[in-house]
Amino acid sequence: MLYLLVRNWLPWFDAHHMGFLNVFTYATFRGTVAIVLSFAICIILGPRVIAWLRARKIADAAKFDQAEVEKMLAGKKGTPTMGGVLIISAIVFTTLLLGDISNFYVLMGLVCGVWLAGVGAADDWLKLTIAPRDNSRQGLTGREKLAFQVGLAVVLSVFVYLHGVNIPETHTYYFPFFKNLQLDVGRLTWGIGGTALTLGLVVFVIVCTLVITGSSNAVNLTDGMDGLAAGCMAIVSFTFFVLALIVGTSTQVGGRELALYLYLPHIRTADELAVLAGAMTGACLGFLWFNCNPASVFMGDTGSLALGGLIGYIAIVIRQELLLFIVGGIFVIEALSVLIQVGYFKYTRRRYGEGRRVFLMSPVHYHFHRKGWTETQVVVRFWLITAMLAAMALATVKLR
Repeated sequence: MLYLLVRNWLPWFDAHHMGFLNVFTYATFRGTVAIVLSFAICIILGPRVIAWLRARKIADAAKFDQAEVEKMLAGKKGTPTMGGVLIISAIVFTTLLLGDISNFYVLMGLVCGVWLAGVGAADDWLKLTIAPRDNSRQGLTGREKLAFQVGLAVVLSVFVYLHGVNIPETHTYYFPFFKNLQLDVGRLTWGIGGTALTLGLVVFVIVCTLVITGSSNAVNLTDGMDGLAAGCMAIVSFTFFVLALIVGTSTQVGGRELALYLYLPHIRTADELAVLAGAMTGACLGFLWFNCNPASVFMGDTGSLALGGLIGYIAIVIRQELLLFIVGGIFVIEALSVLIQVGYFKYTRRRYGEGRRVFLMSPVHYHFHRKGWTETQVVVRFWLITAMLAAMALATVKLR
């Protein structure tokens, strides 16, 4: 909003008096301000939001199907949850204020965040208000949540694909470490009975759906210890803040755009997503102020589903889905640990008559907790791993 005002009105003012406003036309500046502003919003509104959640008794009951899990997390009973409303509010307000709301990618990003936050809020609300009456923790079922996630992902991927139909780079997959290894799915066609169906669109939709739903659920699974998901997401979001600027900026090096110089796609106007990624970074850091051990509030599905889906969406637009696999390595490991644990348990129960486990508990952060690591040790070490993965991912850009 502020960007549009400056862009539309700056030419009418005397440059000597209003020229300083010109900095707001740069995504780099607005993205940096977005980090600070969203952080400040969370710090200022945090105590009020927590008090409001407490007053309405929207708190974690710490009731689980497994007695050992319930005993481990008994100390968290009564801690307000649904703190994700604070994160999403800060992201949306900051993006609306500093972002170019006429930008297609920004608008779709806001739709993605608000939609998934709504799904998460519905799940949290059901678990915290209705489920306890039936002595359970069931909110939305897994199939219901997945249906909402897949539906959103399909719609977003189709719109993104069609929006970039005349921009080859938006349909090309780029592989880390290899500067000349690319796959342009936009050129794939599939002839059926004389009718040409664009196979590229089908492939694009499938990949995008897997990325958005996968990252959304992976962050959700990681949100099990004080500060774990928020800290890791702050690092990942800042990494994609940098990548969005590289991919979308028109800054030239050696006569070529910076992105092309680094053998990355140059997606025009995608640098506006740096404002969204910056807002996510600041919101996660601000929320971490209250979510660090011992946590005063949890983000709940309201925050985790939205944050995961948003970072997946940004990765899709700037064509760095595979790099997200590296940067978000902790989220990938957490999700895989659950899939492995559940799959192996079902397989052994079928074959041997009793279910066996690979990990002491899953997701894997609980495994290390059971091995003797304190909660703080698990969280900080996972932060460190995420920081190293982010550094490695950025290094691959130059290695191209």
